[in-house]
Amino acid sequence: SIGLVHGGEFVNLFNGKDFENWGAKGKTEQAGYVIKEGGVIESTPKCRFLKTEKEYSNYVFEFDFKLTSGANNGLGIHYPGQGDPAYTGMELQILDNTHPKYANLKDYQFHGGLYTLVAAKKGHLKPVGEWNKEIVTVNGPHIKVELNGTVIMEANLDQINQEKPKHEGAKRRQGHLTFCGHGDIVSFRNLRIKELPASK
Repeated sequence: SIGLVHGGEFVNLFNGKDFENWGAKGKTEQAGYVIKEGGVIESTPKCRFLKTEKEYSNYVFEFDFKLTSGANNGLGIHYPGQGDPAYTGMELQILDNTHPKYANLKDYQFHGGLYTLVAAKKGHLKPVGEWNKEIVTVNGPHIKVELNGTVIMEANLDQINQEKPKHEGAKRRQGHLTFCGHGDIVSFRNLRIKELPASK
């Protein structure tokens, strides 16, 4: 059976039934997120920070997401479990940046951007209401975001630490994965992680 092996297998982070792996085994609601039919986690207007039980350092995290119009969420990485993940860790934007209300965002605020740090390429989101596939690779100081088959953001944390030394979260090299809700409705499915060997 494929368990939590170190041979680089993908492991499902969501079993479709409850929030095991997300700090709430046996529960169908956690941090303002609920479970829907078909193996879907959906945020509600009460959504805040849904974090993994475990901390991770080097990994490939795959997930599908579906936005509603104007929706804003985020994927926190290396989150220590306290404070705002965008600053105590780092946050990758999950955002319907086609919405007119977001016309004047800063470049790093668009979907896939590393919040306050690095901008992502625009134009690769599917239309609102369709499923998108995202692959986030974190390997030592290197972060890469692939959206629907296109690499939209790459960052080198060592470089960022030199250029923006005040960002404490960017100095971290491990932590929880966290969905960072702001009360908008976003759906997630097929949450899978593959841990990578420790980087040299």
